[in-house]
Amino acid sequence: MENNINEDYNRQEFLFQHLIAMFQTLALQQLGKLINPMTGETERDLNQARITIDMIDMIREKTRGNLNNTEKQVLDKVLTELQMNYVTEKERKEEESEGEKQEKKEESPGPEDNDGEDQEEVSEDENGGEEN
Repeated sequence: MENNINEDYNRQEFLFQHLIAMFQTLALQQLGKLINPMTGETERDLNQARITIDMIDMIREKTRGNLNNTEKQVLDKVLTELQMNYVTEKERKEEESEGEKQEKKEESPGPEDNDGEDQEEVSEDENGGEEN
């Protein structure tokens, strides 16, 4: 009977760790760190990654006080690793957005980029070719 209890406990520990590993893999795919096996491509969806990380955090809160040391350590390590990766990817996305904005600004010069040349021409035309 005691042997069955140990086997059941070991199975539950295995299943719990497997559940956390599934969420971890999903979050890493959503962060663009792993290839999506369905598409064969690396994809980044930070909104979905945030939801997956929050779900793991919810599991941690709901199981607080009910985990053995190994389960707790695995859960804490996975959550910390994913949170750090999320921050890194969010910063990368912001840098990429800034770079794209800068490229667009450089590609399409506005009136301020022409050192006022266009404004002088307009002034001359408005005054019948005379300068002020």
